[in-house]
Amino acid sequence: MSTLAAENVVTGYGKQEIVHGVSLAAEAGQITCIFGPNGCGKSTLLKAIAGALPVWSGSARLDDTVLSNLPVHEVVRQGLVLMPQGGGVFPRLTVMENLRMGGYAIADKRLVEARIEALIEQYPSLARRRKTVAGALSGGEQAMLSLARALVSEPRFILLDEPSAGLSPAMVIETLERITTLTRQGIGILMVEQNIREAMPIADKLYILAAGEKRFEGSPSDVRDDRQIMDIYMGGA
Repeated sequence: MSTLAAENVVTGYGKQEIVHGVSLAAEAGQITCIFGPNGCGKSTLLKAIAGALPVWSGSARLDDTVLSNLPVHEVVRQGLVLMPQGGGVFPRLTVMENLRMGGYAIADKRLVEARIEALIEQYPSLARRRKTVAGALSGGEQAMLSLARALVSEPRFILLDEPSAGLSPAMVIETLERITTLTRQGIGILMVEQNIREAMPIADKLYILAAGEKRFEGSPSDVRDDRQIMDIYMGGA
């Protein structure tokens, strides 16, 4: 079973340190959630693991491969994909063009097209709107497109930054159901979420960050209620 691990990661922006030596591990076929208040470094940590930010010290590894400070396309080739908050679709590109962007690190473009055709049939609303620009899609459809695009490279792990943000309650449930389905295919999910009540039931493992530091590591059964989570946010036991 593959393992994605961050070991004492320190990173930030410019000269401002945001993440202060955080360690965590996520397993293939499981959902690992990161909770924490706004501004605590959750998204910054994901970006560092995925290669979108430099790791100042410590390391990120996928099994025996050190990912820290590799170019993003090399991280993708190793089997790790980041889906940023809001999905990060290219609004002026069509659905098909967005999906092809998911295969940019793959040299064999015929393979990319074959993977896209296999994937898009799993998303009927996208299949019907192949030539539609992504900016004209609903928020839910853009979320589906982002997830499908992440799958084009056939990753071992997907890093999700608040995948439920901005979605209707019905679309939140559908999106999290799709994420759960991915774990049955052996894909590991490392997910930052603010929607704790919806994410907690599908999580296998969870971490809580506050002020750039890890405050809690355990399983959902280790957390009694929202009050305990808030206590951890504020620095309690």
